[in-house]
Amino acid sequence: MVDSRRYEFEGDQPTVDDAARVSREATLVGDVAVEADASVWPGVVCRGDIGPVRIGRETHVGDNATIHASRLGDEVMVGHGAVLNETTVEERSLVGFNATINTDVTIGSGSIVAAGTVVPDDYAIPPESFVRGVPARVTPLEETGIDAGAILEEFSAGEYTNLAQRHEELFE
Repeated sequence: MVDSRRYEFEGDQPTVDDAARVSREATLVGDVAVEADASVWPGVVCRGDIGPVRIGRETHVGDNATIHASRLGDEVMVGHGAVLNETTVEERSLVGFNATINTDVTIGSGSIVAAGTVVPDDYAIPPESFVRGVPARVTPLEETGIDAGAILEEFSAGEYTNLAQRHEELFE
């Protein structure tokens, strides 16, 4: 991997596990840690300047997402163009394309945030929730009829880990 877009900030240096895939076109600044089998795609910006960015095992961060001072658990999917600011996303959750997750938000494990959703500041989303709308509305997944297991399996982070390995030219 090329380190040309990894920047030290006030003594903090990004760290990437040897088994992770980070695009040479992604930008990592400061206190950023990417764990094994995670994938960080082109155009992603991870800024660990006012707080750490942690990207868990087998977590996928899609093209052009912005992650600022946030923690992503294991097997999390972050869609293209999503913005997360001082957010915690617990394991096996999905944040859809162009969703905006504002400051001090926790997304409970096994949750799905629909594309384009805007979650306001200081919001705690319970585990296994479906979140959609502007502003966000939260519904327990069991009340939606959505097969979250199938969706999370279809968009599994492991599939993106495999895809990242096949796109080796993006991750040299």
